[in-house]
Amino acid sequence: MSESRDFCPRCGDPVPERTEPLPGMPRERDDVVCDSCYFEDFDLVDAPDKVQVHVCAQCGAVHRGNRWVDVGARDYTDIAIEEVSNSLGVHLNAEEVSWGVEPEQVDENNIRMHCHFSGIVRGTPVDESIVVPVSISRETCKRCGRIAGGYFASLVQVRADDRTPTKREAEEAIEIAESYIAEREEKGDRDAFISSIKRTPNGPNIKISTNKMGSGVAKQIRERFGGTIEEHPTLVTEDGDGNEVYRVTFVARLPRYTAGDIIDPEDGDGPVLVRSNRGRLKGIRLATGDDYESEFEDGERPEAEHLGSTDDAEETTVVTVEDEYAVQVLDPETYEAKTIPRPDYFDPDDAMVPVLKSQSGVHILPDDAVEDDTDE
Repeated sequence: MSESRDFCPRCGDPVPERTEPLPGMPRERDDVVCDSCYFEDFDLVDAPDKVQVHVCAQCGAVHRGNRWVDVGARDYTDIAIEEVSNSLGVHLNAEEVSWGVEPEQVDENNIRMHCHFSGIVRGTPVDESIVVPVSISRETCKRCGRIAGGYFASLVQVRADDRTPTKREAEEAIEIAESYIAEREEKGDRDAFISSIKRTPNGPNIKISTNKMGSGVAKQIRERFGGTIEEHPTLVTEDGDGNEVYRVTFVARLPRYTAGDIIDPEDGDGPVLVRSNRGRLKGIRLATGDDYESEFEDGERPEAEHLGSTDDAEETTVVTVEDEYAVQVLDPETYEAKTIPRPDYFDPDDAMVPVLKSQSGVHILPDDAVEDDTDE
């Protein structure tokens, strides 16, 4: 490889011999000047005159590029250091570069960043120190602005078929919605939030940020309780591209019968204690203790008469066990001895049993009358 020896075009001093670039590779423009002239205009670090950090005063998110980013910082010193570090540029010809940044808190919204750099350029150690002022600008991000303004794109209404949701059902549905949205927030979805929750006599109304989130919440509620989902879209506006924007009401309608209800399917085999109503209605026959499962799929209901619930059960005395099919107990209202069917879950050693009296008669209930179907 050939060597060249030139003179500096600025001062005329000879330039030390340097290796010629490979064939086809351009020579750097500054390669022809001497070290003295080169370092006259040399800047090791390229830094902005000032850095402004836009933060949300409500949630603490930082605006970067064209979006807001959750950073989870307790204060903004670390954020200021990161923003300044990202804005600094080191000369490409510098080797073995080391650097550090020291913040100086001027006041709540202003930080002075003392930046120190060192490296080797053309075999010469160089260093440089600069100060970059950082200004913290407190604003309101799009998400917090929407929450403050009560914005919502979907409404989830929790209702029940031909009845009112119980207090337990209503509160559990709200917990499901809050948990679902919180999980998506934790995954970094800034579009996930609940605008409001209103407890009405007919069931909860939950306003949610997006239609996708509303649909997800409604499906989670259906998965827990069974029932159906109705969707009612309403055109509210058009976006900037002329696309129609709809707000959707999702009605999560819980089944008519729920765990703990006692019904008569009117099939001739007597009342049923409902255990679960997800997918198909399942329960137990009070006359025999046999398992019961409706032929109807989720979303349909069997024709049945509602006789009561386990909340209506009363303790009564066992008078005598007549045989394997019948037992005699005291009527909980008249205290008369009555012979009633003996289900297989009845323990003949029991002196007292829970019973339900309805127009269908008196029936013994299991000791564990309501089975928790959460894990089914």
